[in-house]
Amino acid sequence: MSEFITIGEPLALFAAEGESEIDKEISEIDRFKKFLAGAEVNVSVGVSRLGHSVQYITKLGEDPFGEFINRRLNEENVGTDYVTMTKEKFTGFQLKSKVSEGDPSIFYFRKNSAAANFTVEDLNKVNLDGVKHIHLTGIFPGLSESTKEASYKLLEFAKKNNITTTFDTNLRPQIWSSKEDMISTINDIAFKSDILLPGINEGLVLMGSDNPEEIADFYLSKGVKIVIVKLGSKGAYVKTKDGEAYTVDGFKVEHVVDTVGAGDGFAVGVISAILEDLSIKDAVRRGNAVGALAVMSEGDNDGYPTHEELEKFLER
Repeated sequence: MSEFITIGEPLALFAAEGESEIDKEISEIDRFKKFLAGAEVNVSVGVSRLGHSVQYITKLGEDPFGEFINRRLNEENVGTDYVTMTKEKFTGFQLKSKVSEGDPSIFYFRKNSAAANFTVEDLNKVNLDGVKHIHLTGIFPGLSESTKEASYKLLEFAKKNNITTTFDTNLRPQIWSSKEDMISTINDIAFKSDILLPGINEGLVLMGSDNPEEIADFYLSKGVKIVIVKLGSKGAYVKTKDGEAYTVDGFKVEHVVDTVGAGDGFAVGVISAILEDLSIKDAVRRGNAVGALAVMSEGDNDGYPTHEELEKFLER
């Protein structure tokens, strides 16, 4: 039994390594370092590091990348009971550049991957006994029609079993068949979720505004219980169905190494705090802290802290 479950596609990430590779196009980079990556797997790793039991649902190819991912999940104490292996499809991977400012370039090799061929039937062995929280993102339903169907089914399971859900909109236009399909599907899943974690710029794409309160009001009117709008370095704006609204300031970061993984780190902080029955305000403060720690390391999830490391950061 595990407290927390998520579903997604883990990837082998090859990130540009070394000062000489900064600000180069991906095609010009000579040196890469391999990491474990993927939005949902980042959240799994982070929640596990903070002391919670985790199971991760996915499908991997029986190939070197699949073996690497399985090994890293086990090293991070992320449960693999619901990881299905297949000889028919390959495990996805990605390349990432290194930049001195802004977001790095990313190129995916994931179309028709093993995870993209995950089906509703693959959910049959999932046991929800003891599960307190389920997390989904806007990435997995965009991989294929079957992953979209599986995402809806897991959300349905959560509702039937009174399990709280978070949904990170996590827009990846390049994996969707069309912008229209992305917007309609992600909004539909968002409306069915308990706690929504959109980025402020994602609000502009999904509902036409980058005003935090307008974003929150839009989703609250559709049935979401709590909306937490990520504001980057400024922190996050929170509004609940009861009308409570406030901003939780972010943490100052002296040196940004890599911005990728900050949003997933934010989800880690919020989810782990919910599992520990902390207030939403304290959960968002923890989310801001984990997000800040994330940008100070080069891998997508390498900067996620243990409880002791988190407390030391908060004390500082």
